Amino acid sequence: MAKDKTPVDLTITPRDRRFGRDAKQDRWWFAGDPFKTAFLNALSVTFPRGEAYFVESVKAFRDGVPPKLEREIRAFVQQEVMHSREHVVFNRKVAETGYDIQPLEQAVIDSMEQVKGRAPIIDLCVTMALEHYTALLAEGILKNPEWFEGADKEWVDLWRWHAIEEIEHKGVAYDTWLHATKDWSRWKRWSVKSRVMAIITVIFWKRRISGMLYLLKQDGITGWRAGWGLFKRLLISPGILRKAIPGWLSYFLPGFHPWNRDDRQLIQLVDSEYEDARMPQGESEGRREALAA
Repeated sequence: MAKDKTPVDLTITPRDRRFGRDAKQDRWWFAGDPFKTAFLNALSVTFPRGEAYFVESVKAFRDGVPPKLEREIRAFVQQEVMHSREHVVFNRKVAETGYDIQPLEQAVIDSMEQVKGRAPIIDLCVTMALEHYTALLAEGILKNPEWFEGADKEWVDLWRWHAIEEIEHKGVAYDTWLHATKDWSRWKRWSVKSRVMAIITVIFWKRRISGMLYLLKQDGITGWRAGWGLFKRLLISPGILRKAIPGWLSYFLPGFHPWNRDDRQLIQLVDSEYEDARMPQGESEGRREALAA
């Protein structure tokens, strides 16, 4: 296995938070902006089934991993299970505001059906690429609190909670991949992961933009107005996509590892807000197994 670049003192801490059960969600909850709202709404629709896919992809290669990575995989699974649970609630609230998200959910189901029977190592590589995307988004969310000015606090808290845990476990899928491909040459490993990232990037943005346009159409926003609005929010201001490009490019560099950039200080800025939700280190093994199964 390649040299471990994940910080030796890293602690991945599941925080059992619940959001918005009794909240009434505004249709344009993101500061009254339909474009920003559409971006995160469309992304959230993918999370429940997408994160279940991540969990299964990583668990397929957990046998024989070093003890430290085994503990990190267990915590990763716990975090992802809770993320899925909370985004089920969030998505239900989106639907309650009048959006028809069923076609977007069906598109996720269909995509999962299409990849059944694929080699597990490719599923892990896809997970690794998408986890890099979520880590970049998480970094943007925590580094730029002004992005959420005027947004519904309950949902800002949800996305910030999700972000700190995505940063914490951003190296788990990658380290599992390094272990699973320990007998591969460096060239083969780089070639496969780079090709998969390139393919995933095209598919990811094609589907997300399609999803955003579908939601905006339900608000009567179509044509050039929809296209310009998305272009402006993603690439100009706040420029979520533009600001992620350098981090995305770093994935293709030889020697890349998610923890080449140690951004745990971003977690520390907001983690105190979730201290009461930390799952106790001494919790029963039964509960841990139930979440990790």
